[in-house]
Amino acid sequence: MEKKTSMGLKIAMIHPDLGIGGAERLIVDAAVQLASRGHSVRVFTSHHDKNRCFEETVSGVFPVTVYGDFLPRHLFYRFHAVCAYIRCIFLSLCILFFWPSFDVVLADQVSVVIPLLKLSKSTKVVFYCHFPDLLLAQHTSILRRIYRKPIDFLEEITTGMAHLILVNSKFTASTFAKTFKRLHARGIRPAVLYPAVNLDQFSKPNATKLNFLSINRFERKKNISLAISAFSMLHNTGNVLDGSNLADTSLTIAGGFDKRLKENVEYLEELKSLADREGVTNRIRFITSCPTAERDALLSECLCVLYTPQDEHFGIVPLEAMAAHKPVIACNSGGPVETVKDGETGFLCDPNPQNFSLAMAKFVQDPQLAEKMGTDARQHVEELFSTEIFGRHLNRYVVHIARLKIE
Repeated sequence: MEKKTSMGLKIAMIHPDLGIGGAERLIVDAAVQLASRGHSVRVFTSHHDKNRCFEETVSGVFPVTVYGDFLPRHLFYRFHAVCAYIRCIFLSLCILFFWPSFDVVLADQVSVVIPLLKLSKSTKVVFYCHFPDLLLAQHTSILRRIYRKPIDFLEEITTGMAHLILVNSKFTASTFAKTFKRLHARGIRPAVLYPAVNLDQFSKPNATKLNFLSINRFERKKNISLAISAFSMLHNTGNVLDGSNLADTSLTIAGGFDKRLKENVEYLEELKSLADREGVTNRIRFITSCPTAERDALLSECLCVLYTPQDEHFGIVPLEAMAAHKPVIACNSGGPVETVKDGETGFLCDPNPQNFSLAMAKFVQDPQLAEKMGTDARQHVEELFSTEIFGRHLNRYVVHIARLKIE
C-alpha cells in the first residue's frame, strides 16, 4: 500500500460541465484519489446539476465551485465550441481573481485556459487530453472549416503550453502525435494515464438474466444503433440458437441524456424508430440518465455488455463492465483494444451487426462462458485498472511537477 504523501498540495481541477460521462468520471476519481492522499482539492466547473451528477460531487469528499453557468452553451444550436471557450475562460478568470494561487491545476477538454492559468507564476498546469477536440468536431462544409480553423490552431498551441500533458491510452498518444505535428516535432510527448474503476463499487452478481446491456451517452458517435441492429439479427438467425434461450433475451440501452442537448433528444428518437423498424421494440428498454445505483444493478443482472463506439479513445464502460464480473463485446479499435482481452474477458469484433450478433450468440448458447469470462475480466481489472493504481500514478505525476516548481 502506498503511503500518503507528506507534501500536501493545493490542487484545483477544472472541468467544463460536471455531468455524467467518462470524462467526468475521470475527474471525479482524480479528485477523490488526490484528496485521499492528503492534498487539498477543489473542483471548478461552469455547470453542476446536483440531480444529474456523480454522487461524490455532492457528498462532501471535495468542494465544487461553479462560475459562469449563466453564459450560453450555444447560440441557436450553433457555435458550441466558441461558447465552451467563453465559459471556460470566464471560469479561469474567476479562479485567478477570487482564489489564492494553487500549487497545481489539472484541466481537461478545453486547453485554451492553460495560458490564463499560467499567469499565476507559482502554479503548474497539467492538461489531461481525452482526445484532440479537432478530430471530434465536424468539418463538413467550407463555413465550418473556416469557423474551426482558428479554434483548431488554438487547441494545438495552448495544449503545448501545459507543464505536463496526460492522455488516456496509447491509442490517444499515437493520435496526439499524428494530429499535433508541431508539438511532436518539438519533442512534446504526453504520458499515458489510464482511467480506472472503483472495484469496491461492484460485487459479484448473484443471478444473471439473458439481458444484453449498452451504456453510452445518447450521441451518434457512440454508434448505439449497432447494438439494436445486432440484437435484431440475433433474433433473425434462429438456426444458430436454441429457441428457448432466444425467447428470453432482451436488450437494455442506458446512458447519459441531457434534454438541453438537441442531439441527445433527436438520437433517442432515432434509436426508438430503428427498434420499431427492426421489430424488437418490445424487447428493448431505454433508460435515460440512470443514477449510479441503477447502473450498477443493470450491470449485475446482465449477461454481457455491448460497447459499440468505433475508434473510441478509451472507453470507461468496458472497465466498469469487467469490474462487475461481466464480459464485453466491443469494436476492435481504439481504447478497448488495450483494455479488453479478446477471447478471455470478452470479444473484439468488426463494427457490424453480423459479427456482434455472432459473439452475442455464444453467450446466449452458453451462459457459463459469460460467467467464466466475467471472472477473468474482474481479475484483469484488479491487476491493471483499479482506482488505487490510477491514484498512485496520478499522485506521482502531480507531486513531481509540483517539485519542479519548488526546486
